[in-house]
Amino acid sequence: MPYVNVKVVEGVFDEETKQEMLSRITETMVDIEGEAMRPYILVTIEELRSGDWSVGGQAITTQAARALRAAS
Repeated sequence: MPYVNVKVVEGVFDEETKQEMLSRITETMVDIEGEAMRPYILVTIEELRSGDWSVGGQAITTQAARALRAAS
């Protein structure tokens, strides 16, 4: 049973975008594992509080993540 846990900074993605993530990740796993596995594919999105994680020693805040998303 595939389990995919996506961690994002809270407040960066709206509900519509998170639903799209869930759907597309599920479809990707079905492409890899096969249609018979669809009922067993579990995908979750976990929101981490702003500043509770870092990259290269720099805390990732909601504001910084929004800025990175806007730049892409």
